[in-house]
Amino acid sequence: MLQVYLVRHGETLWNAARRIQGQSDSALTAKGEQQARQVGERMKHLGITHVIASDLGRTKRTAEIIADACGCAVTLDKRLRELNMGVLEQRPLDSLTPEEESWRTTLIDGTENGRIPNGESMTELAARMHEALNACLNLPAGSRPLLVSHGMALGVLVSTLLGLPAWAERRLRLRNCSISRVDYQKSAWLAAGWVVETAGDVSHLDAPALDELQR
Repeated sequence: MLQVYLVRHGETLWNAARRIQGQSDSALTAKGEQQARQVGERMKHLGITHVIASDLGRTKRTAEIIADACGCAVTLDKRLRELNMGVLEQRPLDSLTPEEESWRTTLIDGTENGRIPNGESMTELAARMHEALNACLNLPAGSRPLLVSHGMALGVLVSTLLGLPAWAERRLRLRNCSISRVDYQKSAWLAAGWVVETAGDVSHLDAPALDELQR
């Protein structure tokens, strides 16, 4: 059985300021760096063999902190990037016009073909996230990888593994530096392939993490 840990990046300046990040970037806050260290403390005794991260700065930095604790190198994979949020990237949430807010809402309210102009759909995001996860099946036997990605990206990955469509209403909260785990297995009582063991665990953090969509 292959176990894969999924970690969302630490809190960023734009998370704290409630600005839309997408594939634009913002540095980790001091709290975000501390969250990453707390992930590393939890994971360093679990036999992590590979730390694979989105190539955006906030995930790369989170991964570096975790990898240092685990004694691993960091490999970058652009398929683990956050959803491209098009023309709304870098915008404060409270600055959106009603029309712009309606574009953003289509990503989370179950609109099948929702997307922000010049951005990605949730279906496109899910496809590349599944490619990145399935690439772990090619790692050497006995590997235990950890993937560092983003809130929307990991949310759609876990949700679709559970059988939901990529565009389903977004109801899974994955806070900054939360840990999830998915296993590739064959069980008499579960569908063969990827199953979700845990999702959104923040018990290792000493303070609740922010979620940029929480009001």
